[in-house]
Amino acid sequence: MGRKVLVIGGGPAGMMAAGKAAESGADVTLLEKNERLGKKLAITGKGRGNLTNTRDIHDFMQQIPGNSSFLYGAFNQFSNEMTIRFFEDLGVATKEERGGRIFPQSNRAIDVVKAFEKYLSTYHVNIKYGAKVKRILLDNNIAIGVETEEGQTYLADRVIVATGGISYPSTGSTGEGYQWARDVGHQVSDLYPSLIPIEIKEDWVKALQGLTLKNVNLSLYVEDILVDEAFGEMIFTHFGISGPVVLTLSRQAVLAFAAGKRNIRFELNLKPALSLQQLDNRLQRDFVKFQRKQLKNACDELLPKTLIPVFIHLTGIPETKPVHQITREERQRIIHLLTKMTMTLKKPRTIQEAIITMGGINVKEINPKTMESKKIHGLFWAGEIIDVDAYTGGYNLQIAFSTGFTAGMWAAN
Repeated sequence: MGRKVLVIGGGPAGMMAAGKAAESGADVTLLEKNERLGKKLAITGKGRGNLTNTRDIHDFMQQIPGNSSFLYGAFNQFSNEMTIRFFEDLGVATKEERGGRIFPQSNRAIDVVKAFEKYLSTYHVNIKYGAKVKRILLDNNIAIGVETEEGQTYLADRVIVATGGISYPSTGSTGEGYQWARDVGHQVSDLYPSLIPIEIKEDWVKALQGLTLKNVNLSLYVEDILVDEAFGEMIFTHFGISGPVVLTLSRQAVLAFAAGKRNIRFELNLKPALSLQQLDNRLQRDFVKFQRKQLKNACDELLPKTLIPVFIHLTGIPETKPVHQITREERQRIIHLLTKMTMTLKKPRTIQEAIITMGGINVKEINPKTMESKKIHGLFWAGEIIDVDAYTGGYNLQIAFSTGFTAGMWAAN
């Protein structure tokens, strides 16, 4: 038998690491504190499992604001194309959707978890459920195993830690891996929620709860400076805003909020495809068409029905005003609101609702080619516990798969 490899954490990075190490000839034990594997993986992509993205490496890296260059080595060893092939070989047919996002054809993330279980079973990975690790055991700065909270010791030649971050703690991501890292001398950067919904100060957003807007542009301003913007879909909630464009901008919003900036606002452009002049022309055409109607009944072709009363209220124009009486100044007010609907950040939602964790183990202390610690021989890190993070679209799961594959392969050697 080959090396004894111990993997802590049965999420996407841990399952990939365990399977790859076993496939490479190692004797692998996977310790999972939950009663089943892949709890968080099963809810990714709203339960549909956005596995990866088909963008080329340059575009892919643009979607990883957190230490992307560290990942070149891992992506070279296990690319997005290899991810698609890997799952198809395990019987998970995939499909490509808008923006290059790859999903299982079944639209079921649980099928991905089952494929991993099949992979681990094929290569005889020994899985221990309910195993809560307390600390990593060292001997002369070499990882030799772990001790569990129950007082059990597991010895090994190599230890791979893939315990995830602190987002969605109900799935088991409760952050103990960061403490183990600190205990063995690793630096852990500040941890923040990322890809998270935003609470808004303005009360009117509550009236729009459940409204989804497509093809809109959302801009983030911090202290009146444009920091970032995103195009796509968003949704209003009972507390504020969510959806893909909000999650994308949330990273910068969280950092600004954590830094004590309080003038943080979002500007929503409901009609980003039209210039101000085109928008004015469009409004004038609509107002000619509906000239005998009141304003509240003349916006059906311009705005979603739920949005109309709130929108008109924000313009300050009486909703019963006949369209043919609307002045040029009032029309300009409507255009301004269509392109700059302002919402002020109250606070980001809590880490319990974050899709991923921003921050983690300092990448300068990990070998990017192997995922082995530069401080402790035989100790490897994989997945969200490392200080790398990406936007939505399949990028974070690819990071987990690639770092897990790399750690597993090198730990077995």
